[in-house]
Amino acid sequence: MYGGNNACQRCVVEKSRKRPSLSRFSTLFQIINLTIFVLTIIKFIIPKIMATNMRKLVSFIQVTLDGYFADMNGDISWAHKDNKDAEWDAFVADNASGGGILLFGRITYEMMAGYWPTPYAIGNDPIVAEQMNKLQKVVFSETLDKASWNNTKLVKDGMAAEIRKMKKEPREDIAILGSGSIVSQLAQEGLIDEYQIVVNPVVLGKGRTMFDGIKEKLTKTRTFGNGNVLLCYEPMA
Repeated sequence: MYGGNNACQRCVVEKSRKRPSLSRFSTLFQIINLTIFVLTIIKFIIPKIMATNMRKLVSFIQVTLDGYFADMNGDISWAHKDNKDAEWDAFVADNASGGGILLFGRITYEMMAGYWPTPYAIGNDPIVAEQMNKLQKVVFSETLDKASWNNTKLVKDGMAAEIRKMKKEPREDIAILGSGSIVSQLAQEGLIDEYQIVVNPVVLGKGRTMFDGIKEKLTKTRTFGNGNVLLCYEPMA
């Protein structure tokens, strides 16, 4: 089953430049945070992979200190922090460029598609919005009837086979944005080549993990003043 946790709410933003209501801020921050980090993958990791003439699949996801990507209800609002960090902000600001293909599960796709094409997103985050709207995207879902976001392909079944086919094509490399359940399924199939994980200084006690039965080796780390730690892993043979 592709779609993730149904308890996660879809982000709906009115197609105007009107500022969203306060009740929507948490979901908007989730969208922006996830987007920024996958653009990090696209800018810094994928060009290095392409230099080897190998098409690889890279996953970006945020987790808690105790290793969960979501709580038991699928909530990821803990990933948003109000505290400012100049180094982190500079890191974020430098990442909205590059190219590649984005993969989503249904939940993450609906959040992104409900925000980035809107006039508010284009006016508030024009560089990131332009990049997200023009990139090629693939959403895996057994329940969606169509994918109307620009440059999006809907795949309803055969996810692992589709990924294997994509990895053989001589085009840009592939990044998974959030979509913890998709990451977990593809990891079990041995299809993910690198994990970009941001560890947040938060403990949930219980939740959902994507690493059951998966072995990885640490390749790089970076620590930020706001408490975030970027960890880069590759699967162990």
